[in-house]
This record gives sequence, C-alpha cells and structure tokens, in this order.
Amino acid sequence: MSDVIQSLDIVEILKLLPHRYPFVMIDRVTEMVIGQRIKAIKNVTINEPFFQGHFPTLPVMPGVMILEGLAQAAAVMAYATMRDYVGTKLVYFAGLDKVRFRQKVSPGDQLIYEVTTIKRKLSLWNLEGKAYVDGKLVAEAVLMATFG
Repeated sequence: MSDVIQSLDIVEILKLLPHRYPFVMIDRVTEMVIGQRIKAIKNVTINEPFFQGHFPTLPVMPGVMILEGLAQAAAVMAYATMRDYVGTKLVYFAGLDKVRFRQKVSPGDQLIYEVTTIKRKLSLWNLEGKAYVDGKLVAEAVLMATFG
C-alpha cells in the first residue's frame, strides 16, 4: 500500500471501520497520508436519526456527533496504518482536550474533517482534529485514541 491514498468510498471505509448504521459519521475519504493525516467528508442530511430530537423545530447536529466524525476519520487512518488490527481490534477514545464548537451544523451542510497525527507511540495516538463547513471552522479538538 502506498503512503498516499487519494480517495476511499463508503464501501472501502466500511471494510476498515467496525461502525454501522446509524453510527457511520463519514461518507468519503478525500485524502490520506498513512499514519500522518486524513481528510474526510460527511454529508449532513435531515434523515440523520439524531435530528428527531435535536431539535425538532431547529435541527442542529449535536457536537458530540461532530467529534465522533473526527474520531472515525482518525480510526480509518489508524486502521489503514496498522492493517493487522482491521477486524481484530477496536479503536477507543482515550481522551479529548481543547474541544471547541465554533458554529452550528445543520442539514444540508457538508462537514470536512481534517485529522493530523501529533504523536504516536505503539498503539496510542494523539491527534489534532478540525471540522469545517464552507471553509469555516465549526469544531476542533485534540483526540487521544488507542487500540484495545
């Protein structure tokens, strides 16, 4: 496998991620440098189950779901880096720091997730994640994840 991947569609993503409907928070990987960075998209639609209750009269994507999308993008990169773990180990959040939500995300928006590796030691990853809509930063966090 080369170090640079131009694109992964949803079929290829589902071969890496253990997540399934209704919890898949990325639709496509548009760019990835194995072990270093990943860029992925999520097309936000009114059909997302969480919009039924958050909020019925003014649908707003829960911030925790945006963070989950960042985490899933990071997990795709981790699995692509450590292929032997696909189907044998799960990626777990180990922590979140410096979480900030900058603006709301609504149906019709396209989230762009950008996750960069800060540091990796064995199976423990420290990552910087940012989410954008129309070029504007909507959320950011430092994520810690590990295989278990």
